[in-house]
Amino acid sequence: MTQQSAEPTTTAEDAGAGSRVPAGRSWLDRYFHISRRGSTVAREVRGGVTTFMAMAYILLLNPLILSGEDAAGDTLAARALITATAFAAALTTLLMGFVGKVPLALAAGLSVSGVLASQVAPEMTWPQAMGMCVLYGSVIMLLVVTGLREMIMNAIPLPLKHGITMGIGLFIALIGLYKSGFVHQGEATPLTLGPAGELAGWPVLLFCATLLLIFMLQARNVPGAILIGIVGGTAVAAVLNATGVIDPGQWANGAPELRGGAVSMPDFSLFGHVEFGGWGEVGAMTVGLIVFTLVLAGFFDAMATVIGVGTEAGLADDRGRMPGLSKALFIDGAGGAIGGVAGGGGQTVFIESATGVGEGARTGLASVVTGGLFAACLFFTPLTAIVPQEVASVALVVIGAMMLTNARHVDWADRATAVPVFLTVVLMPFTYTITTGVAAGVVAYTAIKAAQGRAREVGTFMWVLTGVFLVYFALGPIEGRLGVR
Repeated sequence: MTQQSAEPTTTAEDAGAGSRVPAGRSWLDRYFHISRRGSTVAREVRGGVTTFMAMAYILLLNPLILSGEDAAGDTLAARALITATAFAAALTTLLMGFVGKVPLALAAGLSVSGVLASQVAPEMTWPQAMGMCVLYGSVIMLLVVTGLREMIMNAIPLPLKHGITMGIGLFIALIGLYKSGFVHQGEATPLTLGPAGELAGWPVLLFCATLLLIFMLQARNVPGAILIGIVGGTAVAAVLNATGVIDPGQWANGAPELRGGAVSMPDFSLFGHVEFGGWGEVGAMTVGLIVFTLVLAGFFDAMATVIGVGTEAGLADDRGRMPGLSKALFIDGAGGAIGGVAGGGGQTVFIESATGVGEGARTGLASVVTGGLFAACLFFTPLTAIVPQEVASVALVVIGAMMLTNARHVDWADRATAVPVFLTVVLMPFTYTITTGVAAGVVAYTAIKAAQGRAREVGTFMWVLTGVFLVYFALGPIEGRLGVR
């Protein structure tokens, strides 16, 4: 998909019957091209609210993912994380609405946060990890400005992109199952059901019930199913806790109860805590691979989401071009840097934006509504803190299941495709690292293509990546040979 300087326009006629642009339009209509795209203010507001309902779970989920210790043994404060998550989502989504003028909402990317929690934080401090977000966001913005995104998009085979998405989905699901208490580390086996081969305690049973409820709501195509399930599960948890049915000590992150008032001032203590030094012990190779992994986690999914939602909204032409595409991609890249500075992890376009489009959203006004609702959440942090970890973990499993739907795009009969995708998908959760899955998929893809006598189909960039990942796998022996760490 080549980005042209002349972006396509959507005329009133293109928008369909009954979409003629009326005379004397308001400034709101003119600025967001509401009538021009066959929409109304009411539809945009409804779409913006629906999108927020569908993705508001991120306010609970992102702090849960980023709750672990860094290399120094430090953790991020829960309230400050909620503030950082809400602030970054509000700012980037408002930018997308006012500047990009398309119905796309942004928030902390689950795949990006997963990389930060599992791969980056164990190697460096949280401020340094947020510095990595700023770096990867800057790289994406540079790729958009220079036009290199097309070369990169074309270089990574489409099946591997689907494999990366599926692998991250399984990885996220495993985190959710573990944090909920459904899966434990076994004594005789790596993993086991519950602490001793069976589920233990009411909280994990509530996790199961909430998970089933969300899947049932999704099967009925209920908008905001994830949020409804989490709210319902939290309400049940609060009742069980208040009536003494559950011992408060059974909850993983404290009893689900309101501590103090429902409204509080935002906690911006994480804002600006970004460091770019102190990477000497980690090594340049590791830093480069982390940045590359973050770019993979944030950039490719965003590209597919932007085009997919734009097409669903009837804004894209047959070449995938749409009004504000360059601006949308640039804002998505800027989201990585904004999220890093805010302390909540890199921001990316959410596929849940499609729910707003399904309600009629066609312009950036819907994003303004969504961003405004995220901003309002800055003052209701105590309410979000009520949600128990067992209930919030449900969203991880649900999102993981949704990401696995990419399997339908893979030709499993072609071994040159199936084997690399398989390795990419299974090695992410099995090794608890996203980079390993990506590396194995790339190396297997080029090796099988070469074995088939189709090495020229791989492309120069993929061969370069293969060389980098071969070094990645052999890093331990190489360092031992050189006498370095």
